[in-house]
Amino acid sequence: MSDLSPHAPNLLNKLAAWVRRRLRAMLSSALRGAAYASGAGVVGLVFWWIQHQLS
Repeated sequence: MSDLSPHAPNLLNKLAAWVRRRLRAMLSSALRGAAYASGAGVVGLVFWWIQHQLS
């Protein structure tokens, strides 16, 4: 097939696919980071509350 074939993916389609793959990975990492941060925050608040109850 030549580069002018209508079935060959063009640069715009390749770029759009690359962005979709990277966006999905970025959103997945952001969600995982938010889950870790919220869990760490809850644990920190529980220990802070316990310390203030004991003193």
